[in-house]
Amino acid sequence: MSVVHLTDIEQLMEQVVAYHPEADTSLIRRAYEYSVKAHEGQRRQAGGPYVEHPLAVAGILSFLKLDVQAIAAGLLHDTLEDTVATREELEKEFGEDVARLVEGVTKIGQISFRTYEEKQAENFRKMVLSMADDIRVVFIKLADRLHNMQTLEALSDERRQKIAQETMEIYAPLANRLGMSWIKQELEDLCFQYLQPEACSLLKLRLAKRDDERQAYMQSLIQVAQEVLAKAELPAKIDGRPKHLFSIYQKMERRSVSFDEIYDLTAIRIVTDTKMNCYAVLGLIHSIWPPVPGRFKDYVATPRSNLYQSLHTTVVGPQGEYVEFQIRTAEMHRINEYGVAAHWLYKEPGKAKGRDEEVFSWLRQFVEWHKDLSDNRQFMDSVKLDLFHDVVFVFTPKGEVREVPVGSTPLDLAYAIHTEIGDHCVGAKINGKLVPLRYQLHSGDMAEILTSPSQTPHRGWLKFVQTSRAKTKIKHWFKVEEQKRALELGRRLLEQEFRRQHLPVGEFLNSERLMSMAKVKGCETVDELIRLVGFGRLPPDQVVGLFKEETDPLALVPDPSGLSVSSLKPPALIHGGVVKFGGVKNVLMQLSKCCNPVPGESIRGYITRGRGLTIHAVDCPNFQSLEWDQNRLVEVEWDGEVEGPYAVDVSVLTLDRPGVLAKVSSGISRCHANITKAEISTREDQKAVLDFSIEVKNTAHLELILQEIQRVDGILSAKRVRGWQ
Repeated sequence: MSVVHLTDIEQLMEQVVAYHPEADTSLIRRAYEYSVKAHEGQRRQAGGPYVEHPLAVAGILSFLKLDVQAIAAGLLHDTLEDTVATREELEKEFGEDVARLVEGVTKIGQISFRTYEEKQAENFRKMVLSMADDIRVVFIKLADRLHNMQTLEALSDERRQKIAQETMEIYAPLANRLGMSWIKQELEDLCFQYLQPEACSLLKLRLAKRDDERQAYMQSLIQVAQEVLAKAELPAKIDGRPKHLFSIYQKMERRSVSFDEIYDLTAIRIVTDTKMNCYAVLGLIHSIWPPVPGRFKDYVATPRSNLYQSLHTTVVGPQGEYVEFQIRTAEMHRINEYGVAAHWLYKEPGKAKGRDEEVFSWLRQFVEWHKDLSDNRQFMDSVKLDLFHDVVFVFTPKGEVREVPVGSTPLDLAYAIHTEIGDHCVGAKINGKLVPLRYQLHSGDMAEILTSPSQTPHRGWLKFVQTSRAKTKIKHWFKVEEQKRALELGRRLLEQEFRRQHLPVGEFLNSERLMSMAKVKGCETVDELIRLVGFGRLPPDQVVGLFKEETDPLALVPDPSGLSVSSLKPPALIHGGVVKFGGVKNVLMQLSKCCNPVPGESIRGYITRGRGLTIHAVDCPNFQSLEWDQNRLVEVEWDGEVEGPYAVDVSVLTLDRPGVLAKVSSGISRCHANITKAEISTREDQKAVLDFSIEVKNTAHLELILQEIQRVDGILSAKRVRGWQ
């Protein structure tokens, strides 16, 4: 399907009146005249007047049978960016609806971006957010991109490559997601032409050579099908269509086959009157030609996420050729070609209803995640992840059909249902059997999500979840939890410091003076100031010291290290749930790498500038050098409910004999410990030193491992060492 390019405003209005006799064409004419005047003197790269572009965009929108406001916005879509027109002028001349649509489509040309990719990400983000308010924005944007791709030849090769790549990555999948298959196919073929010109030209040449033969073969099949369907008195309109270029190329790449090995280059489409007759036609087609096993798809009973409905079957035709048949009703066909835009005039402008609403649910999710994804390129990656997915269909215990991307796990499904269900997911039953959370869902699975109020997300989940929604929600949960824990730790550190300096805790923590101090530090709230202390970015003695200043209570206490608060960075490693501080679990901390403490050892906590609470073993070689600053030492204890693994370094002295490394490694494995690093060095006295990094649960586990190593024949000593890297 291709659009006839309109050459003047009269043709455009005639096309609109043809499908909408009561349309207010005066609005379209006024928009055209305004666009001509606004773009006066501007020319396209190809040399023609610029107004040819907005007229072509409006023509595509009329082909989609959109309303008058959308077509007027198409005529005006570049006026805010490329002319002196303002939003206020557009609203005054054409109404708030048209002005809002134009603003939604307008690119951000006034902002200076560091890179093209950053500008691309910000532009697309604005478009997605605008689409969530009024989906006509995307229709205009796709029409704009389609005409730009159709006239790309006038640009430089570098610009063509950039625009074609962006179109292939974003706009073609977007058209597909909205069910606008003809736009998707045309965009893909145009991109293919510029991104892989040699492959495209060769494929065109090969198709042209077989075109006459293919057309004759297809007509013979259509004639047979028409005779059989007429005899059965089944109403049907039959036509054949060649597969579009890029889909043929994709099939060759996906199957790793040559062009000569692709048999189903043509699809025969049968349009009938009712859903029941679709299945009747299918039965008759199978009675004429045998179906190819595994090549039948029922998108009527289970529509695709973009509203697509059709029966697909591949049969073995005459001469052993594979032929694909697509069977659907007239209504299905219209929706398959135009997607959400298929029955636009019958909708309330700008709103989606019924199944159309489902198509846009993912857009509203992106709006929901707007605050969580502050980086535009991260947002762009999430969009691409969701646009390019293939889907599987799973059933809930209530019989509802849920759609998730291929490779999704029960955890992805849980987050797709609701954030709370995902956060508290402990497992799943698939077809009545318990499965791990890593299980990959398959179409037809009956999935029951199991939850527990005590369950919370694990960082390990990020390694296997597939959807951007699940990843975003898990990361957001940890971000919120870290803020909570930092607040609790910061409050306790300040309380301890107030008591150490003999100041009343309650009076100061709730005072206006602390709020004033927060503002001095650039914090909007007292809690934000306390979290800085909890994260280790602001020493508690510096905060408390301000209360002892009599002459200038807001003067900053000098930092003996010479570092300003603004120069301090957040902890490189945040480790929660290992120790208790003041009886509180899940404090923000990190285990010191110089001594790698293990549960069972005596430990102390030390508040380091820029790294938060660091845990040292009491016998750590570095611990004595820190004792001079007693203000930063805190009492901590191991959380007995938490097991490892914890990294320790072990050095083994042995006689230099063959196989000793293997025997020692086997002994460690028998103790159910994981070796993360191993090094061997030999000495001149016929002895060898084996150095290991081992993950253990606690000191008792470490002692068991050392005893097992010492049982190996030829071992002279085995001991733990501190600080081996």
